[in-house]
Amino acid sequence: MFKMAVFLKPYKKEVILGPIFKLLEAILELLLPTIVALIVNNGIGKNDSAYVYKMGGLMLFMTLLGFGCSMVCQYYAARASQGFGTSLRNKMFKHISSLSYAELDLFGTPSLINRITNDVNQLQLAVAMLIRLVVRAPFICIGAIIMSMILDFRLSLILLAATPVFGVILYFIITRSSPLYRKYQQKLDHLALVLSENLSGIRVIRAFAESRREKRRFDAASDDLTATAIRVGRISAWLGPMTTLVVNTAIIAILWAGGRHIDAGRLSQGEIIAFINYVTQILLALIVVSNLVILFTKASSSANRVSEVLAAATSVSDEGNTAAVAAEYDAPAISFEHVSFGYNSTGELALQDVSVSIKRGQTVGLIGSTGSGKSTFVNLIPRFYDAVEGEIKVGGVNVKDYPLEQLRSMIGIVPQKALLFTGTIAENIRWGKHEASREELMQAAAVAQADEFIRKLPEGLDTPVARGGLNLSGGQKQRLTIARAVVGRPPILILDDSSSALDFATDAALRKALKLHSREMTVLLVSQRVSTVQQADQIIVFDEGRIAGTGTHQELLADCGVYREICESQLSSREVAQ
Repeated sequence: MFKMAVFLKPYKKEVILGPIFKLLEAILELLLPTIVALIVNNGIGKNDSAYVYKMGGLMLFMTLLGFGCSMVCQYYAARASQGFGTSLRNKMFKHISSLSYAELDLFGTPSLINRITNDVNQLQLAVAMLIRLVVRAPFICIGAIIMSMILDFRLSLILLAATPVFGVILYFIITRSSPLYRKYQQKLDHLALVLSENLSGIRVIRAFAESRREKRRFDAASDDLTATAIRVGRISAWLGPMTTLVVNTAIIAILWAGGRHIDAGRLSQGEIIAFINYVTQILLALIVVSNLVILFTKASSSANRVSEVLAAATSVSDEGNTAAVAAEYDAPAISFEHVSFGYNSTGELALQDVSVSIKRGQTVGLIGSTGSGKSTFVNLIPRFYDAVEGEIKVGGVNVKDYPLEQLRSMIGIVPQKALLFTGTIAENIRWGKHEASREELMQAAAVAQADEFIRKLPEGLDTPVARGGLNLSGGQKQRLTIARAVVGRPPILILDDSSSALDFATDAALRKALKLHSREMTVLLVSQRVSTVQQADQIIVFDEGRIAGTGTHQELLADCGVYREICESQLSSREVAQ
């Protein structure tokens, strides 16, 4: 948890002055019982009303001054905690954005969302309480004990005897609740995962009439979280009553012993009243300490989860690659040299010993059965993942030697899942080129076969896009993502099964437009359709992570059995024979 202190550096003034003002309030509060004792002994006992009013006025002034100190501390605590939370969230977001797909897959989206929201909020609250109460509560306890020792040392021994009992209670609660808080956070992540899947897949769930099954699944995750929360609550609930029991037992013992002292004339009535007030202050402070223990136990668990994210080093780093790299003009646009890749260290390789060379300006089709390695192949080019073995070169330069921003600016990608962002159609297409004019946007839309439906929209390019593009059809979303990729005219264009929602006529028109638009562009077409890739300059056939064949459509029909099987499953015997 102390690792998080670095985010409080800009708020040194608030972190120092806040507790000082709270300390002043605590000092004033500790003096009040002594003043009450003086009023009882010197004012009420001697029927001196002027003394009572004078000391009462002093108490009122001290109370108002204490209130002012408390408000200043509250202000500093709010500034520091909110600033701390903002800085930490920004740092986490920046760090998460720098992680590769491998680390993002490891943590999972729901868990990362929980860590950057719920866990940071928990730490933010802990910082506020740190400034407001961590100094005050122990000071009140220690100060009240010292003041009681000044009043009567023998009676104060009762309070000192109660201190180790309270320490044992705290140790018992902390050691048993800390592991449960960690489990609670993990189960909260699981609940978030179930909820995320249900909300994003609600149409599929309803289509298969599986609402009841998913409700049972959510209820199971929710009940599991509730059971853990109840276990934590049962343990934490002991802290308040046990603290009250210990302090009230001490009060009973003090009243009994104090009565004997008064009878013996060793203690005045005002002093015993002050003594009980100090014990009450200790009780209230210990209740605050009890709540702080629970709060900081939760915060410790959250700090560990946040630290896990911040400590995660990306497996795809361009550290040291600060200068732009010049590609070799005569070199192949893309080359794989004995490349192997697996998604984890113990699983099977998704690609095995892949070697292939793609020339500049070529249109290359990638085809193969589901899970054969096509998408993995194209994901390695922009370094979404790093190869386990071998080298990948773009323009004759190893992709690891490029700054990531430069490498990815050279590649336009249309992913399998068409994802659009909230905003307008123009804003979405401009992701590919921020300074693109409206003419350039419409040219890109024309290549992607999206210009026709955009013109029919009442607001054209300024039409708002709902979250995730829910106000557009699947085909429209795919065409807009293609327009987004081609508007910047990147040297390399990757279309990862990006025409699956298009009809055959639109798909054919798209391929024709791409060929005219991308004469100097290297295009990779990943598809399950033979019709999409058969006119490509070169076709690469994947089979179980290996390249089963490369060549033109006719060459592969003659030489590659895997490709011929795919053709026979999609084309008529007459088309295959041609």
